[in-house]
Amino acid sequence: MALIDKYLPVFQFNERHQLLVDAVPAGLLDAVTLSDTSDDPWVRTFIRLRELPDRFLGALGRGGVLKNRAAFGLTDFTLLGRDSDREIVFGLVGKFWQFDYGLVAIDDSEEFERFTAVGVPKLVLNFRVESLDNGHARLLTETRVFCNDRKSFIRSLPYWWMIRPVSGLMRRRLLVRIRNAAAARAN
Repeated sequence: MALIDKYLPVFQFNERHQLLVDAVPAGLLDAVTLSDTSDDPWVRTFIRLRELPDRFLGALGRGGVLKNRAAFGLTDFTLLGRDSDREIVFGLVGKFWQFDYGLVAIDDSEEFERFTAVGVPKLVLNFRVESLDNGHARLLTETRVFCNDRKSFIRSLPYWWMIRPVSGLMRRRLLVRIRNAAAARAN
């Protein structure tokens, strides 16, 4: 069973992306966690735009939870597990439609699995590698979101449709950066 299925078998929202690569599977998954892999200028710009309302409110002295926080990134996720050279999975819990993401701190995979607070969706992001016969590999990523009540589903729905095109672009760029980082490390 894939780890993503273990941590979030039921979901209402998901997106998948893939890239054919010429790389060793272990190197690909190791590259996922490199800090420079997710440091993409387009992604930084999209995140800044996404966070602008909360940061603006913070500058005005009207709240702004993100005012003193680094921009959202993979470091906000909790590593849930890794299955050798096949898959790595991260989790996130929050009210993603809120200006500040409404994140709930989750320390580990067990806490993620136990988390059941009503109205707070769970998100799982995985990266998976499939070896192909021709010496290539397929690098895949999937994002799943589970809303455990109708209210959070209704709040997530417009947010998902608004953010999904940008999220898809970010994921596809991330796959290319993972491929390039793995290739650079192999040389």
